[in-house]
Amino acid sequence: MQTLSHPSLALVDGAARDTLTLALRTLELAEQAGAAPTARLQALALVARAYRGLGALSQAESYLQQALRWADCVGGADAGVDLLCELAELAVQRADGCIEDDPVAARLARERARDLCFDAAARASRTADAQWEVHVLLRVSDVLDRSGDRHDAISLQCRALQLLVQYELPMLDNAAAAFDQTLM
Repeated sequence: MQTLSHPSLALVDGAARDTLTLALRTLELAEQAGAAPTARLQALALVARAYRGLGALSQAESYLQQALRWADCVGGADAGVDLLCELAELAVQRADGCIEDDPVAARLARERARDLCFDAAARASRTADAQWEVHVLLRVSDVLDRSGDRHDAISLQCRALQLLVQYELPMLDNAAAAFDQTLM
């Protein structure tokens, strides 16, 4: 487990350090208590988000990867998709941070973000909730757009719109019909 002695954390703001301390303590307690896999998954994700909030992106990615492994083990489809989205957003953030210093690393991070986006979109299509899939598609299309992949971003937005039309329009028609019945 990472500690607060990491050099990149020496000059961070107190509230962010407190958040990380609490998240690490939550994870430690979950591990000590032999908590359920979903509790460990949530604790790992909490630690990852705290590290990301501090700008410690490598540590954040490491904890997100661990959480994703737990999600895959417990069959947490929605949690896995959410973690893939977070990993993709983190990859773009890393690319943005190194674009001037290391353009090759930035390109590789953007390619990784792209792969994560398509994995998330594919997994989201296998869930039962069309609204969740729409949410994921729009989220990953934003990541793709930030990565400069506008064509694929637009394709996913169109897919999201098709889902909205497919699932929302019949519900609106039913609501309108029900409203018309009350007027009669």
